[in-house]
Amino acid sequence: MEYTDKEFCLEVWGPIACFTRPELKVERVSYDVITPSAARAIFEAIFWKPAIHWQVTKIEVLNPIKWTSIRRNEVGATASKNPIFIEDKRQQKNSLMLRDVRYRIHAKLEFIPLRERKNQSNAEEHPDENPAKYYAMFERRATKGQCFNQPYLGTRECSASFKLVDPEKEALDAPISENRDLGIMLYDMDFETDLKNPPAMFYRAKMENGVIIVPPKDSEEVLR
Repeated sequence: MEYTDKEFCLEVWGPIACFTRPELKVERVSYDVITPSAARAIFEAIFWKPAIHWQVTKIEVLNPIKWTSIRRNEVGATASKNPIFIEDKRQQKNSLMLRDVRYRIHAKLEFIPLRERKNQSNAEEHPDENPAKYYAMFERRATKGQCFNQPYLGTRECSASFKLVDPEKEALDAPISENRDLGIMLYDMDFETDLKNPPAMFYRAKMENGVIIVPPKDSEEVLR
């Protein structure tokens, strides 16, 4: 049976955000805009099942890109059998974060037939297993503001608010009128290759009139 993936749109916003650049290890520095992986995580926080996959297709930047610098206390050690004396391991680190962010993110809910799911190929297909069921479940949860866990903008301390919107039926604010080459940006982690230690995937992100088109995961534009 052939399925047509349905695309949904969320408007998300928050006072601060940090989409950390992986190449900068000592202090956190954010990318200029939300990454596809962070956008996917917001959709998954609202609704996720083994039968679906979220594919981010487009990101619209609604607020001007603004920065803020925050100095925080962090513990410079990992927990082990021995206790950690925080006063001895405390470090002050600076974080370069975004402030007053607002995005519209578009993503397709891709239905995965049972025969294609890993570790479930021998399971019996349920009679009502179809994409329409999952479309309705996501719409209901997103409309009511329900989520499995609190969505966040890059890091967990950056909580995100969200609402489901319909660009075809609603009058929505236009994205910012700005073009910017964002360079090589983190795309996502390749969990299909290695679930425990997934390698990172990257892509060349370009913003045109506030809009970033996100290529499909299997596209040649995605760098592994």
